[in-house]
Amino acid sequence: MAALRTALTILYIIVCIALVVIVLMQEGKSAGLSGSINGVADTYWGKNKGRSIEGALTKITAVLAILFIIVSVLLNMNW
Repeated sequence: MAALRTALTILYIIVCIALVVIVLMQEGKSAGLSGSINGVADTYWGKNKGRSIEGALTKITAVLAILFIIVSVLLNMNW
């Protein structure tokens, strides 16, 4: 059990660091809001945001957040 707990702890640290880096790489929501006020929302990037780098970062953030919660629960179980 000690080896599994050590492996989960290492995975937890990696997920935490990756989550922080990915969140910091994302563009602020205020930039998107000002663009839509100015009428720029109908551009190619506005329509295809899910396929852009920002869309990928959003999806990666969701996956890492779910993994963070799962590993947190597993680490707090009393085996």
